[in-house]
Amino acid sequence: MKQDALSRSAEADSASQRKGAANENVDFGPLADWVGFHLRLAQTASFQAFVEEAREIDLSPGRFATLMLIGRNPGISQTALAVANGRDKSTLTPILEDLERRGFILREKLKTDRRSYQLTLTDAGRKMLEQLTACAKRHDDNLDRIIGAKDRAKFLKILQKITAEIGGEA
Repeated sequence: MKQDALSRSAEADSASQRKGAANENVDFGPLADWVGFHLRLAQTASFQAFVEEAREIDLSPGRFATLMLIGRNPGISQTALAVANGRDKSTLTPILEDLERRGFILREKLKTDRRSYQLTLTDAGRKMLEQLTACAKRHDDNLDRIIGAKDRAKFLKILQKITAEIGGEA
């Protein structure tokens, strides 16, 4: 396992060097110092690293987050899930349809409001969540290595502050 982490680290360093070489002649102008631009690059890199970590499972980080939120909040409504997941309902619906088609979640209409659904994991969904959680833990451990234990809490607070102040309503 430790060798796998070292291999991934060496691959990441090599990829970073190639990317740096490819960008050495690019004039980024003000983008070079814009936080938003670097947030997008970091999110894309993190997303791709998670996909690679979970390559045998074939489920995206967004679907993992959706399964985690449903698993931790059985019976959650689609509206509450959309807000918690930072998505609008129109982008969440196809994700839920996919997870339901794969047999990972159940969507049941509420008895009190036939327009609303409550969401729960199936046994297959719980099993998938367990597998993805192991992948996510390895991915997060790698991010911790990059960020550093000393800066982790501060980094999370900054990201949460950005989300809270400019994230708006889902």
